[in-house]
Amino acid sequence: MNLLSSATVFSFFTLISRFLGYIRDILIAFFLGASIYADAFFVAFRLPNTFRRLFAEGTFNAAFIPSYTKEKIKGSLNGKRFADEVLFLLIVTLLAIIFIVEIFTPFVIFLIAPGFVENDLKYNLAIEFSRITFPFLLFVSISSFFSGILNANNKFAAAAAAPIILNIVLIISLVISYISDSDYAKNLSYGVSLSGFIQMIFLAYYSKKYYKPKFFLLKKIEKKVKFFLKKLVPSIFSSGVTQINILVGTIIASFEAGAVSYLYYADRVYQINLAIAGIAVGIVSLPILSQAIKKRNNDNQISKIQNKSIELTLLLSLPASLGLILASEEIISALFGYGSFSAQDTKITATALYYFGFGVPAFALTKVLANFYFARDNTKTPFYISALIVAVNIIISLSFFEKIGFIIIPIATTISTWIGTGIYFILLSKKRFFNFSNETLGNIFKIILSVIIMSILLYFGLIYFEEKLNYINVFKVVYLLSGIIFLAIIYLISCNLLGVLKIKNYKII
Repeated sequence: MNLLSSATVFSFFTLISRFLGYIRDILIAFFLGASIYADAFFVAFRLPNTFRRLFAEGTFNAAFIPSYTKEKIKGSLNGKRFADEVLFLLIVTLLAIIFIVEIFTPFVIFLIAPGFVENDLKYNLAIEFSRITFPFLLFVSISSFFSGILNANNKFAAAAAAPIILNIVLIISLVISYISDSDYAKNLSYGVSLSGFIQMIFLAYYSKKYYKPKFFLLKKIEKKVKFFLKKLVPSIFSSGVTQINILVGTIIASFEAGAVSYLYYADRVYQINLAIAGIAVGIVSLPILSQAIKKRNNDNQISKIQNKSIELTLLLSLPASLGLILASEEIISALFGYGSFSAQDTKITATALYYFGFGVPAFALTKVLANFYFARDNTKTPFYISALIVAVNIIISLSFFEKIGFIIIPIATTISTWIGTGIYFILLSKKRFFNFSNETLGNIFKIILSVIIMSILLYFGLIYFEEKLNYINVFKVVYLLSGIIFLAIIYLISCNLLGVLKIKNYKII
């Protein structure tokens, strides 16, 4: 297996999904802007979408794949029995959660968006939309289970492609709303749940070669499943710390008009790179790292997998980080600055993106570093680190929210995640789970050098094309995408010339 090739496959489908997601979001921004209806829909979508990200973007895999791999090594029947029991418990638990949430939706909205209570229309809309979207949780969670089956068998394409369905369905929902002159936000809400159902069927079909569910009444939970469940909750919290921080940010931002929408649009942009870097590398590396540890492969093999994972994460995240910092306003303007999304909305959202940009490498690294523990069946340490990250984020956000407003949220998220990243490296080194190889340290230096070259070109490019990237220029997105492609080529050429980007260097088995 080649880490770079597998991550590239995952990233390719992820890019398609995120591109369609951009089309989706630009349409939402155009028709809804930062209105009451937009805020209500984003809050309604936030809760199931947070679970989607938690489950679909490697969190479920973090607990499932090491345990499933362990059982598969014992024999295919062991692996199948384990999977059957996990699926049964997953369905029963989720149905219970959905039933409870549907009944107590007003209370849930009060918890995740307490600021909405002051506006009856916004509050009631959020309740209505949430009841429509929440069944998405069941479908996407089962979809993630099937993704875990595929990923454990080193098959990543279908799992990476599945989120494309969500964006296609939501785009169709917006088009239908426009043609029929109907409620955009409500139709989007129905589209969310429908897309989840289609994803589930899609992944069940592609995973049937490796697993066919056998439904039965589970009378007794086996020890191995109890062990998995014991790991699941802390792994969800640990792997999904970025998403939890976003949810925390949404709660706090609900007290400021339009802030929920501003954070959503900024989040959508930096999440593109997070998916390509941290999530892609984390999902691809976890199965092979788990196998190497479970089979007690030599330490050199394990060290190589871990070093190359970090190297690839930085290769993908560092240029994105500098790009978001230097061109935050131009990016937001080009992507969302149309229709109801005003120039002022653009400036405010860009400020949030600017501060998120500083945290992109940390957001990606925490996902990869947590896997170094998950592969060793250690979920406690990532849980404690993640709890610290969230606590620091909350303390900073609440301490400064009244003084500087919602913009403290991306600042706090970035600071807290970098603190967590530092702690990860310190503890991994102390436990002798990880040490940087000389080759990786040298390659990181080369990556930084390539990023500097790219950043200099970007800086002068922004000055030269200032008028063409202006808010009122209708072709600004064309210039932006052209610039991104050009800079990406320069960066890749630079990395290749310096010897960083060689496919053979990422072959890990």
